[in-house]
Amino acid sequence: MLNHGKANVPRLIFWELTKRCNLNCIHCRAEAEDIDFSGELDLGTIKKVIDDITTEYSPILVLTGGEPLYRNDIFDIVSYAVSKNLKVALATNGTLIDREVAGRIKDSGISRVSISIDGSYAKSHDSFRGIEGSFDRALQGAAFLREQGVEFQINTTLTKRNISELEDLLKLAISHGAVALHLFMLVPVGCGVQIAESEMISPEKYEEILTWFYKKSREIDLEFKATCAPHYYRIIRQRAAQEGRTISFATDGMAAMTRGCLAGTGVCFISHRGDVQPCGYLPVFAGNVTETSFSSIWKDSDLFRHLRDFNSLKGKCGLCEYKALCGGCRARAYYSHGDYMEEEPYCLYTPARSSK
Repeated sequence: MLNHGKANVPRLIFWELTKRCNLNCIHCRAEAEDIDFSGELDLGTIKKVIDDITTEYSPILVLTGGEPLYRNDIFDIVSYAVSKNLKVALATNGTLIDREVAGRIKDSGISRVSISIDGSYAKSHDSFRGIEGSFDRALQGAAFLREQGVEFQINTTLTKRNISELEDLLKLAISHGAVALHLFMLVPVGCGVQIAESEMISPEKYEEILTWFYKKSREIDLEFKATCAPHYYRIIRQRAAQEGRTISFATDGMAAMTRGCLAGTGVCFISHRGDVQPCGYLPVFAGNVTETSFSSIWKDSDLFRHLRDFNSLKGKCGLCEYKALCGGCRARAYYSHGDYMEEEPYCLYTPARSSK
């Protein structure tokens, strides 16, 4: 189980190396019509920030975008981070991975690649990603990674348009040799705000899907992770209690060792300009790494201190007996209420202490 007395340390840092991208996804947290590409950090600055991070911490560094493979110096960045003993992952849409790039990914020391697949067949995925042929190119990229022996996972953003394809998406992940399936619940930020009304699934459907996800995690030898769905960690414990068993790493994997929303407590996001956010979906800022050291931002930011105080959670999240395990999605709370400490709007659970 979690040790909640343990000091908060950054376990995952998501670093948006660039906003440049070759796709036009309908749910992108970057607003496609109004992207400012200026201010992208150069290699020297990135190395200095990595130096600062590694003086005190040893997180997994997830290099993302945009499309991180758009940067000509991507493998220089990876090599430097690896030389500083950081575990590095690459988050990509997969379409730029050919045999040569897959070989460079292997040689650079990247530990795992995540490839975004948002439909179980071409028409479904391509309509989501905005470019015809992106599905086939992404799967070809995955095949090249598999050929090189590089671990890859499938990341899927759930919306109304693809929830009927979940079983097929799971089969796709298995058949193509993915080591994990990570489900992302849509967060209304960037372009996601524009499609929230039409694409966000109901709280009832969220609960149903997360319960399905739990059942599959017990049946199939594949790493399952629900992202931006912190109430999954409540569901795991509720189901385990019903089954009369204890949560453990052996039976529940990383879900037994972590909690729901880690924004500002175990996770943060660095933008292409160096702005530090609790996560990529919560557009509030703790500082900038070109002006203040990362370690100072992480330890001393009022924003991060606030997020780490579970007693400051409001609404039913503040009353919930699962608040230290779940925490509610702070980004969806911000979208719905304009307050990142308000209650999670897409959770059905009524806390035992709630008067509602």
